[in-house]
Amino acid sequence: MKNHTTVYEFIFAGFTDSSNLQIPLFTFFLVVYTLTLTGNLGMILLIRISSQLHTPMYFFLTNLSFVDACYSTVVTPKMLKDLVGRRKVISWTACAVQMWFFCLFLATESFLLAAMAYDRYVAISNPLLYPVIMSHRVCVQLIIAPYLLGVLNAMTHTTLSFQLTFCNSNVINHFFCDIPAVIELSCSNTQLNKRILFGLSCTFGIVTTSIIIISYIYIVIAILRISSTAGRRKAFSTCSTHLTVVSLFYGTLFFIYVRPSSSSSIDEDKMVSMFYTVIIPLLNPLIYSLRNKEVKDAVRRLIRGKNFI
Repeated sequence: MKNHTTVYEFIFAGFTDSSNLQIPLFTFFLVVYTLTLTGNLGMILLIRISSQLHTPMYFFLTNLSFVDACYSTVVTPKMLKDLVGRRKVISWTACAVQMWFFCLFLATESFLLAAMAYDRYVAISNPLLYPVIMSHRVCVQLIIAPYLLGVLNAMTHTTLSFQLTFCNSNVINHFFCDIPAVIELSCSNTQLNKRILFGLSCTFGIVTTSIIIISYIYIVIAILRISSTAGRRKAFSTCSTHLTVVSLFYGTLFFIYVRPSSSSSIDEDKMVSMFYTVIIPLLNPLIYSLRNKEVKDAVRRLIRGKNFI
């Protein structure tokens, strides 16, 4: 890759140059990151040791927590270091690696949320056949597919981005190696990169949102057929948790990657990127723990020291 460029390292502009804000921001993001790891790893451990949570729904939730912890870790530790460091430098190779893993986990989470919508559709529409339809083999296949598509996304964007020539500024006006911020630095023609970024984002977005929307259309139809009020309430409760997570995640991604570039603002992009890279991975385990009766019951059993197995 070095044959294509005269730039061997990049410098992040970061959030702010104000020294008065650096320590408060560092403290805030450190607390958020600590809670993110605690919440997501705690969710994984809770599901693993709680026999009543050994269902397909929580199998998918385990992987969602793993992906959240991973893609937050791809960005946040470096951002924390830069907030208290003198130079916000990242090497060429480290920037490519960060972009690769970020693209991997971002796309994986998108398709994972779609798989979780399908799981909810099967659980509510065919409750008697649910264990048969969502067998362990099917669940594993629905987990492997998002990761494979994540690898495709990562390989495509990282390869195209780092084949560009960087011969002007090496200052990335961002706090991590996000695709739009990196390709803006290139002195090559980046139209192909921008078209593929927009096209692949739209394609992935259309496919995943279509799966989610169609699944929830059938879910609503199935819920309306439930005669018991308690049954309807339980079904709506389970779906509302997933829908909250989907709305937060897809709303921020649409704002960054799908809207026209002419309407974008780098400061807005930084704030929205901070939300889905740092805040959403924290919110997901909170949403599932606070709005899910089975998870709350499992936590109570853990606190009381009851046997889980």
